[in-house]
Amino acid sequence: MVGDRWVLLIVRELLDGPRRYNELLDGLPGIATNLLAERLRDLTASGVLERRDGSAYALTEWGEGLRDVIHTLGRWARPLMGKMERGDEFRSHWLIHPIHVLFEGVDKRRPAMTVEIDMGDDDPVTVESANGRVRVLPGRPLSPDLILKGPPDGVIGLLAGKHDRPAVAKVIVKGDARRLAKLRPHLD
Repeated sequence: MVGDRWVLLIVRELLDGPRRYNELLDGLPGIATNLLAERLRDLTASGVLERRDGSAYALTEWGEGLRDVIHTLGRWARPLMGKMERGDEFRSHWLIHPIHVLFEGVDKRRPAMTVEIDMGDDDPVTVESANGRVRVLPGRPLSPDLILKGPPDGVIGLLAGKHDRPAVAKVIVKGDARRLAKLRPHLD
């Protein structure tokens, strides 16, 4: 079941909460509508997904068990973060999972910090560090400590500390980007 094409990407879209069909379609560029409908039917029939309020799809408790699978794949793919090929697409809400991998767990050495990220694709997001934990929130922060604006591969490359990537040079930074290294002290 989870090896079928698009299944883990559908699960990734639902890790952050229920989504309607059109929201899933928008978050999965390139999937055919009939294939999405088929995968949703199969995942619901197998008990990985359920319908909520008759219109939104959500992971079941059993489906939530795939969270660790998605994050493990993300850790495995860490060397690839910040590399995009021509024609690749990216959505701001996808940043949640690389952030989870890059800044995993609680580290009390992390400073409080708010970073605004604008990748030009849709709404900006906020990366917030508080109480040793880093998370992604939708929308612009009121008073960010740092602003990153640029292509997704450049922003992720900068967050990952991969300054040698060509796309990182395309990121417009307002503030001191060196502060990002303090969010990942266990990685440096």
